[in-house]
Amino acid sequence: MQSNAALEYDYSVVKLFTYTTILFGILGMLVGTLIASQLAFPELNYLIGEYGTFSRLRPIHTDVVVYGFLLSGIWATFYYISQRVLKVSMAESKFIMTIAKIHFWLYFVGALLAVISLLLGYTTSKEYAEFEWPIDIVVVLIWVLWGVAMFALIGMRREKSLYISMWYYIACFLGVAMLYLFNNMEVPTYFASGGIGSIMHSVSMYSGTNDALVQWWFGHNAVAFIFTVGIIAQIYYFLPKESGQAIYSYKLSLLSFWGLMFVYLWAGSHHLLWSTVPDWMQTMGSVFSVVLILPSWGSAINMLLTMKGEWNQLTENPLIKLMVLASTFYMLSTIEGPIQAIKSVNAIAHFTDWIPGHVHDGVLGWVVFMTMAALFHMAPRIFKREIYSKKLIETQFWLQITAIVLYFTSMWIAGITQGMMWRAVDEYGNLMYSFIDTVDVLHPYYVIRALAGLMYFTGFVMFAYNMYKTITSSRVITEELTNKTPMAA
Repeated sequence: MQSNAALEYDYSVVKLFTYTTILFGILGMLVGTLIASQLAFPELNYLIGEYGTFSRLRPIHTDVVVYGFLLSGIWATFYYISQRVLKVSMAESKFIMTIAKIHFWLYFVGALLAVISLLLGYTTSKEYAEFEWPIDIVVVLIWVLWGVAMFALIGMRREKSLYISMWYYIACFLGVAMLYLFNNMEVPTYFASGGIGSIMHSVSMYSGTNDALVQWWFGHNAVAFIFTVGIIAQIYYFLPKESGQAIYSYKLSLLSFWGLMFVYLWAGSHHLLWSTVPDWMQTMGSVFSVVLILPSWGSAINMLLTMKGEWNQLTENPLIKLMVLASTFYMLSTIEGPIQAIKSVNAIAHFTDWIPGHVHDGVLGWVVFMTMAALFHMAPRIFKREIYSKKLIETQFWLQITAIVLYFTSMWIAGITQGMMWRAVDEYGNLMYSFIDTVDVLHPYYVIRALAGLMYFTGFVMFAYNMYKTITSSRVITEELTNKTPMAA
């Protein structure tokens, strides 16, 4: 092993996952902008036959953003952060480097196969778990490879204590591993139907209400252990590094961690309120969802208080601005979700556009902002070049903030309008509105949603261009970097 003084981190795998983060971000958000436009202008469904319909493209948008863009970002930052907080270089172990590179290439090929399979119509039709069984096997192999690389790095660490970011990465690995295996237990239809069905299509090992419960045990915790803990792992490292401030309270970070681990696991049944799921399980989902405010806000407040006395950095450093706004949207999203899980509110919100409005608060504001900030922070350190344009980041930030506000306000109004119209009855107890009446009323909000999506996507293209120019033609850095990321004006 190298001595600690001579330690040079190896960023080859970090770079590969950085490229896929940008690639899948563009692809996922492009498809998202298209399907948002299809809701406003239905004729766009017929551009390329069955392959361009909303129903075919929607799972591609969801899965490319979650398992393409978001997971690539988590892995890029993991291979960067883990070396630094464990005080070990991946170059010191040929085994770890080999595993990490197999991890990347199997993931990249698997992701492309997953997109093609969804485009061809192969889907289990389960939210966040659409992939058919051959892709599921690839997913398991990818996840195991990540686990091997993670625990091998931890096993050879020089730093005795595990920094809180590593706790969250471990939770991401273990949580998704357990939940994905249980939820994706399935049998090819060919074997379940005595040779009549398709070998590619499968049916769940569970049925009816049990299938729904296991699905949302996984579905909501895919949000918990990817969207949430994977991004918290990043902000606990990058916010102190970028700002030069110590985390406000390490004890609070640990309390929030264990609170999230325990409470999040039992909140999934709030997706099944007012269904045939036993009432006590619905109530449990509602109660745990409301309790979830405490550990969620514990993490968010810890992040914001880290900037105590240094708020001037928001005006000086656009990366701090991205991270602070990410924390703010995390707070917004984690108060909105529990409110929607209250039964009386859910009676209006369920199945309405308020639900995707809530999801996108978290994804657009919390997940994407933090991922972009992380990549901007890493770029000068892994490519040895300063950020190409600070002004471009500022422009992108304000364009995307405007887009998020337009998006979630239009979806809030649309969702509550939907819920109220569906429940409205006349003096005889008959429904006052048909379903198509609600669709007609919501059209202006769908137009706003499509416009907001286009604005946000434009901002992400600006981010991708800034990263491209940083990597290829920005000023080379020779001096040792301080906390603040170097940027051209």
